[in-house]
Amino acid sequence: MKILKPKFWDKEERGIIALLLSPIAVFYSVLIYLKETFSNKKKFSIPIICVGNIYIGGTGKTPVSIKIYEILKKLNMKPVIIKKNYRNQIDEVRLIKKYCEIILCDKRDAGIKIAVENKFNIIILDDGFQDFGIKKNINIICFNSNQKIGNGLVIPAGPLRQNLRSLKNCDMILFNGTKDVNFEKKLREVNNKLDFIYYKYLSTELNPFVNRKLVAFAGIGNPNNFFKFLKENNLNVVKEIRYPDHYSFSEKELDDLNQLKEKYGATLITTEKDYMRIDINYRQKLNFVPIKIEFENKNFFENILKNKI
Repeated sequence: MKILKPKFWDKEERGIIALLLSPIAVFYSVLIYLKETFSNKKKFSIPIICVGNIYIGGTGKTPVSIKIYEILKKLNMKPVIIKKNYRNQIDEVRLIKKYCEIILCDKRDAGIKIAVENKFNIIILDDGFQDFGIKKNINIICFNSNQKIGNGLVIPAGPLRQNLRSLKNCDMILFNGTKDVNFEKKLREVNNKLDFIYYKYLSTELNPFVNRKLVAFAGIGNPNNFFKFLKENNLNVVKEIRYPDHYSFSEKELDDLNQLKEKYGATLITTEKDYMRIDINYRQKLNFVPIKIEFENKNFFENILKNKI
């Protein structure tokens, strides 16, 4: 069964459903506040960079974590990505393993101890901003220009895991999109020390899909971001199919997708993360687009990392 993200989450005007859910959102926010207030933060002997979000899903944490890993390697460091073990996120684990060293753990502090024992000298937490039991050296929060903060409310009234006040504990905003002065101003009203880094997605492997019809599908936090990327690169998307984040595709659904491909005389295409989640026997019937990150000012970002570490 497909349960997609509620559309009212991303509408700036707060409709009746959001208002009805607001009391639950307030209660949830209080619980998060109490958890943060009374958590004892453990300190560790090596620097910890946390790549997180407050908008729930689809903000680019994993590709950002991979990019930071690559940068740290070039700086002659020995980084490792630590990810908490969630069964429904095997796609992200497989994607990270393809490019980086990773420690998968039930508790992040246990993973950090393993990293220290194995002589890694810097840690990247893929997610973990809401893990208040760990002292981080750098907190990075990711946003996408297509969603930003949605309707600005906390779940279930909106898409936020925490309200904007949580950005007081943030050092850096990584924003997927072009410069947005108004958004910067809004977030700096909470924390005027925030550094803003802009980046975009790119792919050097789009040529095989030029001048071809594409049936595109995605089970990520915000599938529309993937479809928009394809169209911005002048690819001919004739059909879009959306699934929830970390969606587990059944054999029937994969067969149905293949039939759509035949119907349109098209190529079946998805994200690399979705591809990692699909049964290996079906992968030969579809294609994926590997996406990388390009910073607007890479040197500025690297200097911030070095200074804060």
